[in-house]
Amino acid sequence: MTVDDPAHNISQSIPRLEGRQKVTGRAEYVHHLRLPGMLYGKIFRSTVPHGRILSVDVSEAAAVPGVFRVVTIDDIREVLPDPYYGPAFHDQPVLADGKVRFAGEPVAVVLAKDPRVAAQAVALITAEYDELPSVDNEVEAMTSDIHVHDELKPAASFPDLNHLKGQSGTNVALGYKLRHGDVEAGFAAADHIFEHTLTTQPVMHTPMEPFVSVADVRDDHMTLHTASQGPSFVRIEIARLLGWPENRVRVKVPFLGGGFGGKLYIKLEALVTALSLLVRQPVKIALSMEEQFFMVTRHPCTFNIKSGVTKDGKIIARACEVIWNGGAYADIGPRVTQKAGFTAAGPYDIDNVSIDSYAVYTNRPPAGALRGFGAPQIAWAYECHTDMIAREMGIDQVDFRRKNLLRNGRPQASGTLIRDAALDAVLDRAAERLGWSLPFDPGGGRIKRGRGLAVAIKGITAPTTSVAIVNLYGDGSCGLYIGTVDMGQGSDTVMAQIAAEVLNLDASKIRVMHTDTDVTPYDMGTLGSRSTFHMGTAVRLAAEEARDKIEALRVELDEPAGSNIPLSELLRRKYGMQAGNIIGTGSFIPEYEKPDPDTGQSRAATPFWGVGAAGAEVEVDTETGQFEVTRLISVVDVGTAINPKLVEAQISGAAIMQLGFTTTEEMLFQDGQLLNGSLADYKIPNMLDVPRDFRNEFVESRQQDGPFGAKGAGEISTMALSPAVGNAVADAIGTYLLDMPITPEAVYRALHPADGDA
Repeated sequence: MTVDDPAHNISQSIPRLEGRQKVTGRAEYVHHLRLPGMLYGKIFRSTVPHGRILSVDVSEAAAVPGVFRVVTIDDIREVLPDPYYGPAFHDQPVLADGKVRFAGEPVAVVLAKDPRVAAQAVALITAEYDELPSVDNEVEAMTSDIHVHDELKPAASFPDLNHLKGQSGTNVALGYKLRHGDVEAGFAAADHIFEHTLTTQPVMHTPMEPFVSVADVRDDHMTLHTASQGPSFVRIEIARLLGWPENRVRVKVPFLGGGFGGKLYIKLEALVTALSLLVRQPVKIALSMEEQFFMVTRHPCTFNIKSGVTKDGKIIARACEVIWNGGAYADIGPRVTQKAGFTAAGPYDIDNVSIDSYAVYTNRPPAGALRGFGAPQIAWAYECHTDMIAREMGIDQVDFRRKNLLRNGRPQASGTLIRDAALDAVLDRAAERLGWSLPFDPGGGRIKRGRGLAVAIKGITAPTTSVAIVNLYGDGSCGLYIGTVDMGQGSDTVMAQIAAEVLNLDASKIRVMHTDTDVTPYDMGTLGSRSTFHMGTAVRLAAEEARDKIEALRVELDEPAGSNIPLSELLRRKYGMQAGNIIGTGSFIPEYEKPDPDTGQSRAATPFWGVGAAGAEVEVDTETGQFEVTRLISVVDVGTAINPKLVEAQISGAAIMQLGFTTTEEMLFQDGQLLNGSLADYKIPNMLDVPRDFRNEFVESRQQDGPFGAKGAGEISTMALSPAVGNAVADAIGTYLLDMPITPEAVYRALHPADGDA
């Protein structure tokens, strides 16, 4: 191919391919897009959490000079006869249809050429509702007579969700169960029984690029420019809604300014599609930062956990019940319920396990995927619970975990073997970095100090498909066509490194094409720490096919084996000029076995295991409850680090994000109304909140079936961080907090229970 020395792209911290575009302000985002004749949409939202729509008066809004049209669900039905969408259930209407199910739900849209005119007109719309009782607590919703939906229609979009059934008269969208061994016999044989209930709160994705989509209908084709992590799914779902073949729908994604799971599946795309069809012009809707609070959140959950332990500290039985608050629409909640559910017993080798996991509708904004797919919520519960057991039994917390930890070759509770999972290594490294075996100063007077650890495990979304195309041009340069969206994680660079290593090229010379479903092939989505493993494998296979074709061309041209004549010269000899292409394709679908519906057992429930550990130190002012995380350590298993600096950045970003979810972030509701829907009141961490001693590390254990031994890392450091901080606070004050977030108020109340709510 070239006369270069053999490629050395793996485990190299090469600069990000798109770095110059971003630092010079030249990177393209959908927010920048302006199309001729484009109209701007502004959304009128419901003010009640649950109610039948009696009337929507748009007359004053329609009369505002510059308003092109005001649209309600009746107008939407002119172009979408069945205007419902969703990846698990087709339960979400494009605009509220006869009923609103959460405060903030879109009811009408004003279209104008000037977004300021549209915003002015939206304020003039009025609506009347027959208010209905609402339910917003997931435990109450399990048995409530208040039903968010009358009936459900399964979407059958994905193989792992095609078992969903239509139902009525309940708020439970999915009930998942896992049975391993005989949990009752295990409890009967145990010397000690421990039982706790822990909760997590609703939080926001808060990407710095708010949700934005543009639809542009031309003749019989629809082009969507959208901030999406899953453009292939968007095309499939929009084509289904329209009743069109996929080749009439095009989805383009430039750079993405963060997503974290929120920009998956359909968000604004169905709405702008319908609006563009109605007016036959391009339509853009860009949410404000405040409006993001009504688009999608992370699932809060209530976790009941019970463990049976022998007198020597072996966990022999664990029962878990996890109830997930999915909000008004299912989104991907059933998958969260199932995928997080099967690891709810934690990273431990327990002979007898019973898990019940439920996705439940409530009258809150919809909940969906958020960096960890439920794993951080359940790890908060099982690792605080595990710490409490060790402390009560008088066993060192690290020793207790080591005694019970799953090892490679052993079956996890689902029946899937643990392999290439460095659980012991990440735990040992975190303990070492924290100086766990060294003397520790607990402080004195009003300032108390504490430290804590945690270790966690995650199954990866399966089954999924990724397809890649490598195109070597007539001059020997290379284009890489993939559907993976680079939303800041550096996937373009990593994929180029993988292709370059196979093709003996310099990774910086490979051009990765931005996702465009007319050009780039299918990818299930940029989610769940799957891209490096799944798409990386597809890229490797595509590059290997191209490499084999080059060798076949050498044979055809009677070139000796090992010849270093450049590809450009080979193609010139074949075609008599600079012409032709060498194209390699690769597709990857990992092994998957659908879990048994009665037991949750599966030989292949996940293509690989995500494992991580965390350690934390805190200082607590026992008079006020104020505390500071002074030291934070995250250690993850990434297999082989394709680009070490990108891995470290991933770990660091995830850790800071999770620190916010642990200590400051919470969406507060009262009577179904969001109370703190702005960044003035909803506090995300900034650099001043990062601990003074902040370490982010990875261990390399090699994922045998991953591309060059690699696997995903984007979510893994979110999992163990919250319980590590919680366990450190408990170590300092002598009391465990069972509810997230861990706030100074919560610490104060734990220290001064006699003061009540003072």
